[in-house]
Amino acid sequence: MDCLRRPFQIIRADLRAYLLVNAFVYGVLLLGMALGMLFPELHAARVASFAGGGQGALVNAVVGNGWLFGTVIFLVNVFPTALLLITLPSLVVPFAGLVVFAVKTADLGITLAPVDATSRLTLIPHSLTLLIEFQAYALVMFGAYLLGRSWLRPATAQASTRRQGYVHGLRRMGRLWLPALALFFIGAVYEAIEIYFLVPLVA
Repeated sequence: MDCLRRPFQIIRADLRAYLLVNAFVYGVLLLGMALGMLFPELHAARVASFAGGGQGALVNAVVGNGWLFGTVIFLVNVFPTALLLITLPSLVVPFAGLVVFAVKTADLGITLAPVDATSRLTLIPHSLTLLIEFQAYALVMFGAYLLGRSWLRPATAQASTRRQGYVHGLRRMGRLWLPALALFFIGAVYEAIEIYFLVPLVA
């Protein structure tokens, strides 16, 4: 049970920072959407790039199988995104993952911008997917922030050296990954349901 309590204790201990990270994550996503709506040609270019790229091809290859689609969504969210874009850069350079993910999120927001009636209707069921999955990203980002802070300012983690601060931050980051993984799983399941059952009702 301690592994379930600890993430919430970490959040409560730094609630202000956690809320700021959430505001940053969702704010960048909304900013990207706003840019996509203001510049429809930019939105069209990003959609075309996604459709013609590797991720678009992967989605098209698995969309016919609900279980496989959900599994791929989970794996893509966890490994190429949360691990490679947020966690690994932050292990090398403090807060680097926050910057990298912000760029990725803005790009995604541009791609998902509701520029016409169809995309606006599709965004209704997809909003819950974004809420769930980006909360998982926010937890990983919060862990990256805590790591960087305790690394640069060990005293915030009651550590006497930066090495000790790094280890302490790494431990807290790992604990925050547990609820993030749970949310990634829930988000993948819901996204599969959304694609197969909800989007056809509104598209």
